[in-house]
Amino acid sequence: MTAHREDNGSNRSLVLRLMVWVVAMFGFGFLLVPLYDVFCEVTGFGGRTNTESVAVAENPDETRTVRVEFVTILNEYAPWEFSADVPSMEITPGKLYYATYTAKNLTGSDKVAQAVPSVAPVSASKHFKKLECFCFTSQDFAAEEERALPLSFIVDPELPGYVDTITLQYTLFDTVRVSSSN
Repeated sequence: MTAHREDNGSNRSLVLRLMVWVVAMFGFGFLLVPLYDVFCEVTGFGGRTNTESVAVAENPDETRTVRVEFVTILNEYAPWEFSADVPSMEITPGKLYYATYTAKNLTGSDKVAQAVPSVAPVSASKHFKKLECFCFTSQDFAAEEERALPLSFIVDPELPGYVDTITLQYTLFDTVRVSSSN
């Protein structure tokens, strides 16, 4: 009879340890996204740029030029046409520049798009400052609507000297706007 009680005690201990393990793993999974966001913000990893408008004074470095390439990506089944109006431009760090992208809703129904930016190389991401960007907010498109999407930016003159090309990539996603009903 004591062997049976010892088995029950060890089974309870095992079950308790497994339950603690499950709760710990759930907690870790829950915290992983915010921790990754903080990591990316601190290190610049992932090529993320600012997600809000910033005010930056022009302070040009006339001694150098940098090539900025504009790349767009769509999912194979995305209901959009999406492209940069120019494939690239030569810029002077510290000067304000404007670029536009064109997007078209290819469906017969209203759609909401969200653009997600990325900058390469990663070391350039904290030096690429967007003052105005269509990526800051979701974009509402009527059925078959086409329109220009504006971008204004400055590349910080503190950009490392070894960076002579920056690739700005936008991925356009079809999203669903959730309406609140009170």
